Amino acid sequence: MAVICLAVGAVRAASPSLELPPVFLTDLAVAIPVTGPGEAPLTLLVNGEPVFAGVAVEGQVLAEVQPSRYGQADIELRQQGALIRQWQVPVIPAWASLLPPLLAITLAFMLRAVIPALFAGIVVGAWAVNGLTVYGGFRAVFDAMAVYLLDSLADPDHAAILIFTMTIGGMVGIVSRNGGMQGIVNRSLQVATSPRRGQAVIAFLGLTIFFDDYSNTLIVGNATRPMSDHLKISREKLAYLVDSTAAPVASVAVITTWVGFQVGLIAESIADIEGLDQGAYAMFLHSIPYSFYPFLALVLVFTVVISRRDFGAMYRAEVRTRSTGQVSRHQAPGQGSSEIEAMSEKAGVPCRAINGVVPIVTLVATVIVGLYIDGEGDSLQDIVGSANSYTVLIWASLLSSLVAAALTFSQRLLSLEETVDAWIMGAKFMVTGLIVLLMAWAIADVSSNLQTANYLISVLGDGLSPYFLPTAVFMLAAVTGFATGSSWAVMGILMPLVIPLCWAVMQANGIADAAHMHILYSCLACVLTGAVWSDHCSPISDTTVLSSLATGCDHMDHVTTQLPYAMLSGALALVVCTLPVGYGLPWWLMLGVAAALLVGIYVFLSRPVEAVPHLG
Repeated sequence: MAVICLAVGAVRAASPSLELPPVFLTDLAVAIPVTGPGEAPLTLLVNGEPVFAGVAVEGQVLAEVQPSRYGQADIELRQQGALIRQWQVPVIPAWASLLPPLLAITLAFMLRAVIPALFAGIVVGAWAVNGLTVYGGFRAVFDAMAVYLLDSLADPDHAAILIFTMTIGGMVGIVSRNGGMQGIVNRSLQVATSPRRGQAVIAFLGLTIFFDDYSNTLIVGNATRPMSDHLKISREKLAYLVDSTAAPVASVAVITTWVGFQVGLIAESIADIEGLDQGAYAMFLHSIPYSFYPFLALVLVFTVVISRRDFGAMYRAEVRTRSTGQVSRHQAPGQGSSEIEAMSEKAGVPCRAINGVVPIVTLVATVIVGLYIDGEGDSLQDIVGSANSYTVLIWASLLSSLVAAALTFSQRLLSLEETVDAWIMGAKFMVTGLIVLLMAWAIADVSSNLQTANYLISVLGDGLSPYFLPTAVFMLAAVTGFATGSSWAVMGILMPLVIPLCWAVMQANGIADAAHMHILYSCLACVLTGAVWSDHCSPISDTTVLSSLATGCDHMDHVTTQLPYAMLSGALALVVCTLPVGYGLPWWLMLGVAAALLVGIYVFLSRPVEAVPHLG
């Protein structure tokens, strides 16, 4: 352990003790409270110097320790002159507390791989907790797994999130394999008789399959590609519609595979914050209105569909397809990848929409009813906020999986072995994200031990305006997301830092009250929305790659055609919504203004595609 506690005397268990951090940061004051029974005359010495002498009661802060030298702090607790406890706590440079997130972000830029970057951040953080010594560096490699990752996995709430996410993934696997998802798609395709109607169907399907962005991308993209080609819709436009109705929808819907991930990160981030009396799920719900980019991205999608206009590279792609019938600039990569095959229905099974609708409705209804049953309070907000969302999400995901399996068995669509295989395949789709989540929890623990948020507030608290903080968070999340290519990685890296930092800045400015909670909600939302925006701009984004794959679009063609659209929505979300709302303007007013500006600017920049001669 980083803190070495030496027992002195046989009465150690009944003696007073101290609540010490695992490590001290140079020139950062840390309050040291006493723990233990009753009152006692105590003397506290730090490096041989007395900093407290007198009678202390349990919970009383004896002193604020602020070491100025790197190395080790020797702390002694004496009672009536007798040494009762002694500690040796590492002291490291304050800037070292920033090493884990900074290293994770930097390596994500360099390696284009999130998991190794996060693991490296955990190892370096564990090294810092161990005092940045040679032995501490050796031990940190093992502590990363045996302490931080293991503790993250062993936490009951964390385990509940992992179970929920894998179970809902399993349900998706069953309803995809038994033809239920394809049945929903087929019903929707019956109304697609023109390019505009076809694009509308694609967009509405993206809204329908709201519970997971990967499932949305793979199912909608693969299912609508033949219809899109028949209607002379370019692969670039198809990829844009699929990509822009995947993460934006999944990120703001209240029942998705993202929920467990987001709520888990929020819960971890607020666990040690005093004075913040809200549940993680309630905070997530409060943050949804401030998720401006996803809403504006969806507004732009339907503006594009209804107006039949485009600009830039997308306009050229649509003109090419309408005038020549060539849906791609060149032959796109072949299909048949394991991802797409896994989301396809079994050959020969009837594609019935009810087999997809019923499990999804079961999932949503069970969560709504479960939150009401499990919660307590007079208002709906109190009931939802007090409910154990982890337990309810497990109920809902399990019941939806059982319903999907029952529908499959009752119609003899799949055998028991095939159903189990489909469930496992769906759960496997979640594994990479769950590994990222597990490492995010671990790096949050490391950052908490290193008091990273406290250091940031000591540096920025007096000079950083709390009203500008959401804007700064959006930009930081966007840059990090562009580097990592993963919204989940951005949330995992930034959420444990941003929420404590925001609350500390609010407290430092005397506005940590109900009237200013919109700042905290907006910061929470900006971690996610900045990441989703960068997801649509980054060529290494996982959902962007999947969109290209599922729609048969050349990947860089998809990136270059979607980028101007994402930049337009993102700029308005930042400048017109996030910035003024941080200073107190109503979110609903600025969202309406931004939506109107978005439509107007788009119409001004774009040209009608339908005016171009095209093949019948």
